[in-house]
Amino acid sequence: MATKIRRTTSPKQVIRFKRKRRIRARVEGTQERPRLSVFRSNKHIYVQLVDDVKGHTLVAASTMEEELREKVGGSVEGAKTLGNLVAKRALAKNISLVVFDRSGYLYHGRVKALADAAREGGLKF
Repeated sequence: MATKIRRTTSPKQVIRFKRKRRIRARVEGTQERPRLSVFRSNKHIYVQLVDDVKGHTLVAASTMEEELREKVGGSVEGAKTLGNLVAKRALAKNISLVVFDRSGYLYHGRVKALADAAREGGLKF
């Protein structure tokens, strides 16, 4: 998967995109074991369970949803709440095994809190 990087992209983003490409070369989601993809911006966090074979999003959640936006936002507490929410939605669709895709972000802070909360919510990865 070739990711096109614009010239205006900051050096930090270039490094993250390179890291993301290396991760995505090994991580692939299927119907039985979808990819738990994380995107974090400065204010919010977005999570999707993706079937890469068909190219479909099976479950999605973000801190932009009204119930989470007003309460916690994109903080570490928000990441924990979002992890529990995505686990609950995945289990409702009979998905318990996933592959974690941190999208080039370091496994620290909000990304780690989200992953731990998703594990506590019942997802296995």
